[in-house]
Amino acid sequence: MSYLGENIKKLGFGLMRLPQKDDVIDVEQVKEMVDLFMKAGFTYFDTAWAYAGSEDAIRQALVERYPRESFQLATKNAAWINCKTKEEAWAQFDTSLKQTGAGYFDFYLLHNLGEARTKYFDDYDMWNWIKEKKEAGRIKHIGFSFHSTPEELDALLTAHPEMEFVQLQINYADWDNPAIQSRGCYEVARKHGKPVIIMEPVKGGMLATPPESVEKIFKEAEPDSSAASWGIRFAADLDGIITVLSGMSSVEQMKDNLSYMEHFTGLTDEQKKVLDRAREEMSRIPLIPCTTCNYCAKVCPKQIGISGSFTAMNYLTLYKNKAAALHQAEWLVGGHGLKPATECIKCGKCEEACPQHIKIRDELVKVSENLLN
Repeated sequence: MSYLGENIKKLGFGLMRLPQKDDVIDVEQVKEMVDLFMKAGFTYFDTAWAYAGSEDAIRQALVERYPRESFQLATKNAAWINCKTKEEAWAQFDTSLKQTGAGYFDFYLLHNLGEARTKYFDDYDMWNWIKEKKEAGRIKHIGFSFHSTPEELDALLTAHPEMEFVQLQINYADWDNPAIQSRGCYEVARKHGKPVIIMEPVKGGMLATPPESVEKIFKEAEPDSSAASWGIRFAADLDGIITVLSGMSSVEQMKDNLSYMEHFTGLTDEQKKVLDRAREEMSRIPLIPCTTCNYCAKVCPKQIGISGSFTAMNYLTLYKNKAAALHQAEWLVGGHGLKPATECIKCGKCEEACPQHIKIRDELVKVSENLLN
């Protein structure tokens, strides 16, 4: 059975983390990366209105240097960022057209749906608006990116069957992670017959330097393969995938990705077993067993971001990267209007509600001491 994007090679160039020089995007290095990418037969580029400088950089590095029909360009609309009216939200499209100089977009996404963000797209009639842009020929394919639960994704795809694809966060570490539910979201998309674009296959770079015990498993199996390659190949091996986005930040990263993806035809049974062992090893690392059911949040008198704090703490435990863990805390706690772990009054109501019987008060102390100090 054919599906949207089946002829697109399974590596996409994510333009969120482009190389910098003197605190601005290094367009000359981006040009070199684009040339390598195109020469190897890859054609999918993913930017967004919200990625500062990215749309302008890809105009210079790609649009002005290659025939328009030789590549696919995707960008995104973030109606929830500083938009007070539907006109302001709609205007992001015109800004993106101007900044990229693309004339039209092959793929256009409503950006980062889920939780409270979805309401902006509903209120600003973005669903009808994006269909009209497609009918006018300004967009070839319409879809959305998503960060939330399988249940919410199911509701969105049921309400909007006109969406042609969905972009999901999928990687081997999060495949069965209750906080991310990669497998669950992927299975919902497939149930609705929607092809998937995969984002975060290396978890924002975290899986390029996985825990030492996990990296050892990979090195023993394939000494010359990068840890990042396992994440991208895991994602690219799934059925119904349009492409797997890699947010490459250097020529070296581009060359590494091309070395194993240029002729990628799928994982062998032995490689799949290696990934199973890596995931099993990762599951042995002692983490806070939070499933983000958020029953604790419903009873917390101080509105502490408990599950978000635990997700951030688990990041620190797994990847030893405090900056990345703090970023998670800022997004999952502060970004959702919740209070930090330091404001816990130790009343214990959360522990009475927790089905996992987590000693939440003790764990919040550890978050405060190890992450927030």
